Amino acid sequence: MGEQTSTARTRAALQAAHLYYMQDMTMDGIARELRTSRSSVSRLLSFARASGLVDIRIASPLEQPDRLADEIAERFGIVCHIVPVPDQISEVDRLERVAMSAARILGTFFDSNMVMGVAWGSTVSAVSRHLIAKQTHNSQIVQLNGAANYQTTGIGYASEILSRFGAAFGASVQQFPVPAFFDDPATKRALWRERSIRRVLAIQRRMEVALFGLGSPSAEVPSHVFAGGYLSKDDFRTLARDGVVGDVATVFYRADGSYSSLELNDRSSGPDLGQLRRVSRRVCVVSGSAKLAALQGALAARLITDLVVDEATARALVEQD
Repeated sequence: MGEQTSTARTRAALQAAHLYYMQDMTMDGIARELRTSRSSVSRLLSFARASGLVDIRIASPLEQPDRLADEIAERFGIVCHIVPVPDQISEVDRLERVAMSAARILGTFFDSNMVMGVAWGSTVSAVSRHLIAKQTHNSQIVQLNGAANYQTTGIGYASEILSRFGAAFGASVQQFPVPAFFDDPATKRALWRERSIRRVLAIQRRMEVALFGLGSPSAEVPSHVFAGGYLSKDDFRTLARDGVVGDVATVFYRADGSYSSLELNDRSSGPDLGQLRRVSRRVCVVSGSAKLAALQGALAARLITDLVVDEATARALVEQD
């Protein structure tokens, strides 16, 4: 009975959306045609937008974000999606708006028979809360890096994020139950030879889409890897000494995009950044100009194919480049 009700609502929402968006009918006119109330039509249109039946895009050649996006695309060879956000808004609200836009764009990148790699973090967690449902078949979501540290297994945190992606896309979820950082690189090398771990690594190598935010030690909304008890005081001193500006999936890089010979990367469970560059679509979500240095480093490392970013950070990127 529940499935029949859901199907009937979807059909009604499709009909209302077609009349409203394609035939320019008013809500009152649609209500009369469907023999329902105006408020019911409003709810059907809201349902059509929220469930992904309707995809609304705004494209104006006169607006600053579009010019900025074109300039960034030309300079860095990427696709850039700029989210207009008032400068005076709080960083928490800025992140939510950027995450909401990223969540709506993501559905156009992921489909049936695909594998998406997801790196946990504050930004990706925000994206997961705004995902639009899209039913796929034979698709997989795979965790890119472990989440455990000496205080927690990290399973609950990472699992909640990944399960939202799995539910939104009807995809199976593969967790990666290992530490974010190993105490000893030799332990990592030994564990990487285990069949259960090799199976997850094999799924990661098959991914067509990778989704990640950028960790930064100076972000106003704290990056989870820097604020979640994953790094010791000695680790922070090592990162500062080595000129690290950010990380992707707990793998660190310098301002020039280099990442070799960084001590912490030998202990990290995240993917090698050279391997990550081989993924055909690498979607990076960035919010806040405090992450500008991390963004510049990631672009120098050629880690990004698609960037979702707030307007102020995009503007700073162009001005400082």
